[in-house]
Amino acid sequence: MGNLVAVTGGRTELTPPGVRVTGCRSALLLTRVLRHTGEADVIAASRHLQDLLDGTEHPYDSLLARHLDHHRPAYLRVTLDLGADPAERALPGSELLGRPHSPALLERLFAAGRYHLLSSSGHHPPRLTGLWTGDWDTAWSGAFTTNANLNLQTAAAPAAALPEVTEALAAFVTRQLPHWRANARAIFGTRGAVAPSHSDGESGLTYHFSREYPLHLWTAGADWLLKPLVDHDEIRGEHDPRTAAALAEAALFYEDFLTRTDADGHLVVVPSYSPENRPANGSWGALNAAMDLSAARHTLLTAARYHPEHAGRWRALARRLPPHRINSDGALAEWAWPGLHENHDHRHLSHLYGVWPLEEITPYDTPRLAAAAHRALRLRGTENDSAHGHLHHALIAARLGDGDRAGRALRRILDGDFFHASLMSAHYPHRDVYNADAAHTLPGVLVETLIQSTPDRLVLLPAVPDACPRGELRGIRTRFGAEVDLAWRPDGARAVVRPGRTRRVELRTSSGTESLELVAGEDRVLTLRAR
Repeated sequence: MGNLVAVTGGRTELTPPGVRVTGCRSALLLTRVLRHTGEADVIAASRHLQDLLDGTEHPYDSLLARHLDHHRPAYLRVTLDLGADPAERALPGSELLGRPHSPALLERLFAAGRYHLLSSSGHHPPRLTGLWTGDWDTAWSGAFTTNANLNLQTAAAPAAALPEVTEALAAFVTRQLPHWRANARAIFGTRGAVAPSHSDGESGLTYHFSREYPLHLWTAGADWLLKPLVDHDEIRGEHDPRTAAALAEAALFYEDFLTRTDADGHLVVVPSYSPENRPANGSWGALNAAMDLSAARHTLLTAARYHPEHAGRWRALARRLPPHRINSDGALAEWAWPGLHENHDHRHLSHLYGVWPLEEITPYDTPRLAAAAHRALRLRGTENDSAHGHLHHALIAARLGDGDRAGRALRRILDGDFFHASLMSAHYPHRDVYNADAAHTLPGVLVETLIQSTPDRLVLLPAVPDACPRGELRGIRTRFGAEVDLAWRPDGARAVVRPGRTRRVELRTSSGTESLELVAGEDRVLTLRAR
């Protein structure tokens, strides 16, 4: 680790273990942390820092110029304009944070969230703290948690046009796949692959064995980590061989793992774990957690699309999985096994994985299950006010078409003092515990409330929150291969669809449903009237 203080004017003197600066016009503190240091690294860093000190340019300008060409094209692929007051747009972020109901703040957080996400994705996808630390002793080791946090942070990347992030995630999965295979063999005695709940980035082996949090029993991780990569493939219109290989490994695991059956002949997921919750009347290791059922089905059916030669047996296995259970409250049960009771006040919403990020449960295709999922969402508490819990709630509400609920969850973040002056976020209210979840996930929440897509469906303005009564969202990528620009206001909307592939999709708006014929290279302009 090395530090440099570059000052303009004034006086600098060493006062071990620090440095004292007096009378300067500006000061720039640079901290460089290298995981692997060698003589060449030290020499290069020293030369660059000396160049900054000897040059006539302001150090900040020199540093910024090095990044513009790399970041600006990605940064401008997608933009959000909420019609904010130009005077408020000109305010620094620290002042905007004092105006939590300002459209200018949401615009800034959307742009900053994409920028932070882009900046913290490269060799790895973002850690719990992004690329940074925020502390010398970071919570949860500043590593990767894959049962919610990493997945929430990266989920916006495909639609929000950041393939750099999905590439970082794909590389992460590919490097760790041999360790995932070892997890399957060592813990479950199967072929295939099982992702861990935590990773330091170097190892994909499962190390977290605990009676209170038996994360080693969780088998849905590979499916969730692969979901953004599948979405990215659908946007591109071709299969990445790395994603195909990982899906095949995950499907092989289920072939060996799903061997128990119940009295009705359905397969039983046992052991089964719903991160990071437990039945009110049972143990952490349970049976038929809703997330596990959804993940197994999705993996098998998606792997069948990537590997037609195995499609028959994987689809047959998926058909043998049990259906979701609706409990006595009329809510989707977190455990489909009869007799297991809910524990509603929890930050995780693992049982609603079939709603978001999957499309197993939708208001359009499975209205009865969607109503039960909506009931489960309404019953869910917020436990310790974790940022990821509020935004996960908003994402699920958006998929269920509940703009009021999505807006309230978003408001909890904006009103809760979660953001630092840098517009990076915290895990808890009042900027407690530096953490990237809110910063990186918030753009995805706004996209989901305004534009949703599947390979054969486009949904416009499904759950507009009250914080966004009007605006313009440009450059969103859809999973049927088109870009969409959308402008909306209370009395109607206008969308421009720019297809890269010829296909027919279903268009869903507040006015109803219609078929949309798209021809590659021909823009379609849609005019929507308020219902």
